[in-house]
Amino acid sequence: MQINDLEIINEEKINENLGVKFDKKRIEDILQKSLELKGLTIEEAAALLNVEDMETIEKIFHTAKEIKEKIYGKRIVLFAPLYASNFCSNNCVYCGFRRDNQSIRRVHLTPDEVVQEAKAIMNLGHKRIVLLTGEDYKLSGLDYIEEIVDKIYHEKVFNGEIRRININIAPLSVEDFKRLASFGLGTYQLFQETYHRETYKVMHPAGKKADYNWRVTAMDRAIAGGIQDYGIGPLYGLADYKFETLATLMHAQYLDKKYGVGPHTISVPRIEPAEGVKFSNNPPVQMSDLEFKKIVAVFRIAVPYTGLILSTRETPKMRKELLELGVSQISAESKVNPGGYEIYKSSTEQFTMSDNRKVDEVVYELIKDGYIPSFCTACYRKGRVGKDFMDLAKEGVINKYCQPNALTTLVEYLLDYAAEETKKAGFQLIEKELESIQIPAAKERLKKQLEEMKCGSRDLYV
Repeated sequence: MQINDLEIINEEKINENLGVKFDKKRIEDILQKSLELKGLTIEEAAALLNVEDMETIEKIFHTAKEIKEKIYGKRIVLFAPLYASNFCSNNCVYCGFRRDNQSIRRVHLTPDEVVQEAKAIMNLGHKRIVLLTGEDYKLSGLDYIEEIVDKIYHEKVFNGEIRRININIAPLSVEDFKRLASFGLGTYQLFQETYHRETYKVMHPAGKKADYNWRVTAMDRAIAGGIQDYGIGPLYGLADYKFETLATLMHAQYLDKKYGVGPHTISVPRIEPAEGVKFSNNPPVQMSDLEFKKIVAVFRIAVPYTGLILSTRETPKMRKELLELGVSQISAESKVNPGGYEIYKSSTEQFTMSDNRKVDEVVYELIKDGYIPSFCTACYRKGRVGKDFMDLAKEGVINKYCQPNALTTLVEYLLDYAAEETKKAGFQLIEKELESIQIPAAKERLKKQLEEMKCGSRDLYV
């Protein structure tokens, strides 16, 4: 499958738009138009990124929040990463797992050890994970992936189980993606790290990852191989943040136009210190917290249907602020080292985390802030994936599934894992949300499900 990366990322067009500035009236017109949930052009997104006066920035933030609530309501999806290996054939300058880093402890979990880690995650209350390995095609090949995915799906602890595994592994050929698609996975994630070609060369000096084209065309091969949901994103701090944001949007628009399916998720990680990694400036390219908040808001406005993912790289304070601006999925009580939940707690982390709170602390704060913590995996199992999901999200009607399924999974968490204070606050929130449902049949169905769950039923969804 031959695709020229210049078809996907046009740096000349991005550079032409980096300095675009509009007057306040035009910015307000863009924001008003964006409430129709049709997204933004590259030029319009650049203009929002270049807004500097706080009054207009606040309008951008308010619009992003309104769009998020139109599509996803108040639900926030929770998940945990599971690192199976930190062996890697690449030598990415910024990564603690890079091939030549001699200062870390290398760990490759056996399938049974991966299952043990998954059980530890189940005991936290999580229902979905993202499975990650270092990009070592031999140690972490598809035979290994298939075995551990199958084993995890067949495990249960008390009422806990992993109902959906998303995956972040090295790019594959079309034939290998076809095989991966048969494993019953959720979203396939792959980050370009940096879309800026010259920076990419410097940051990826060795390994298969050094091939920019192979990486940026991976989603084309994934879609050709039958992958229906995919996630993209840059690693902020390697190149100019405005360039990376516009390039990510360009990538999303290219895929949506060509295949009729945009990215299911966009992630917004910022580079963090890692063992054995040294830069003269850390990060190499600076970005303020305000600039980061603008990025999240612009993504929400420009790609309204996508899930925006935020990891535990960010502080609790920053995560709370970004939830207001468009983030719809967050990790909780994450371990970013192989075996970190149970087996090898002292193994080396891929990067430094800034939010080490327990799942229950995160759930409690979400509830107190008026959000519905969601452990939902219903769309995957009901076939609302790929274009079917996009059609619902783009029209702003996916929330008719998101809200009730978020509430039933929250009840599961409250009954099986929550501390008493969290349980009390959670059931108060549920009563409030029930009253807000306007369709009598939907309200009665949900009330019935909640009563069934209190009597022992689990995994009820629409």
